[in-house]
Amino acid sequence: MDITQLILDDHHEQRRLFAILEQIDRTETAALSAVWDRLAALLEVHAEAEEQLFYPELLRVGKGVDSLDPAEETEDAIGDHNDIRDAVAAVADHDVGSDAWYDAIAKANEANSDHMAEEEREGLTDFRRHAGLQLRHDVAVAFAAFEATHFAGVKAVDKDPESYVREVEEEVAAADDNAAGPIGSLGIGTLNRH
Repeated sequence: MDITQLILDDHHEQRRLFAILEQIDRTETAALSAVWDRLAALLEVHAEAEEQLFYPELLRVGKGVDSLDPAEETEDAIGDHNDIRDAVAAVADHDVGSDAWYDAIAKANEANSDHMAEEEREGLTDFRRHAGLQLRHDVAVAFAAFEATHFAGVKAVDKDPESYVREVEEEVAAADDNAAGPIGSLGIGTLNRH
C-alpha cells in the first residue's frame, strides 16, 4: 500500500462525486443532498488526514519539486484546504438544486480541482521521489485507518498555513532529536493537530 496511491484514489472519488452531482436533475433534491453530504464529508476527512499524516512526513523527508521546497508546498496545500473548506461551507447558504447552489458547488469543485492538480504535480511527486517504500506504506495504513474511523466526517477548521508548517517543523526537529520511534519517524498517527 502506498500513501500516494491512496491520495490519488481519494482524488478520483472526489472527481467522480462532483461529476455525479452534475448529472442529477435539480429537482431531485434528496439525491443531490445525499451525494453532496457524502462529498463534503470526504473532502474534509481527506484534508484532515493529509494534514495529520501526509504533510508532516513530506516536511520531514521531502526535498521539493520544481524549485518549491516542502515548506512552500505544504503552506500552499494548507491554504488550498482552507479555500476548499470555505467553498464547501458556502454551499450551505443556498437551497439545494438552485442556480446559486450549483454555482457554489462549481466554486468548491474549482478550488478542489486546482488543489488536486498542484498536489499531484508537487507534494505527491516529491514524496514518491524521496520517501522510502516502508514509510509510504506506514503513512498509507494510518491514512486508511483515519478515514475509516472518521467516515462520517470531521469538524472543518481552517488552519494558518505558516503556523502549521512551523509547528510541524518543530515536532520533526524534536522527534529527530529524541530519536522517537523508528529512525527519524514522527510516529505515524500520533499527531493530534486540530
